[in-house]
Amino acid sequence: MKFGVVIFPSKSLQDLVNSYRKRYDPHYALISPHITLKNAFEVSEDEGKRFADQLREIAKEFEPFSTRTTKVGSFQPVNNVIYLKIEPEKALLDLHQKVNQEFNDDHVEYSFVPHITIGQKLSNDEHSDVYGSLKMLKMGHEETIDRFHLLYQLENGSWTVYETFRLGKEF
Repeated sequence: MKFGVVIFPSKSLQDLVNSYRKRYDPHYALISPHITLKNAFEVSEDEGKRFADQLREIAKEFEPFSTRTTKVGSFQPVNNVIYLKIEPEKALLDLHQKVNQEFNDDHVEYSFVPHITIGQKLSNDEHSDVYGSLKMLKMGHEETIDRFHLLYQLENGSWTVYETFRLGKEF
C-alpha cells in the first residue's frame, strides 16, 4: 500500500486553493489541498498500522500551533509548481523532522519547504503566465493546526484518510 502524511488546512483555505487547483493542478480530484509532512511511501498494511501507532505517539509530543500563509511562490527552475508559501514555523519544521526521523527516512528528494500546491505539471509558458498573475495576490491567512493525517492511496489513484492524529496530550 502507498501511504503519506499530511496536514489539511481549514476549509476556507482549501476553498481558496481549490479555486485555482481545478484549473492548474491535474491532481485536483485525487487529493484535497494539503501540506506534505511525509511524501508517499510504499509499505504493507501491517506496517501501515505500526506507523499509525508511531504517529499517534508523535502527535502527543506536539501542541497545536499557528501557521501563516504569506504569498504565492514557485519551485521553478527545478519544476513548474506554483504554491502558497507556508511560513516555516519551528513547530511545523519540528513535526516534519520528527515524522521523517521516526520513519528513518534518510533519502529526502528535496529539502522541506512548507507549501500548498496550487498548480503543477504546467508548460513553461503556462507556468510563467499563471505565476505572473498569481504572485500579485495578497496573502495573510493565519490558522491553528491541531491535527495531521495518515493517508493511503486507493486503486484509482485518489487519497483517503487512514487515521487522524490530534496534537497534544490526551485527557
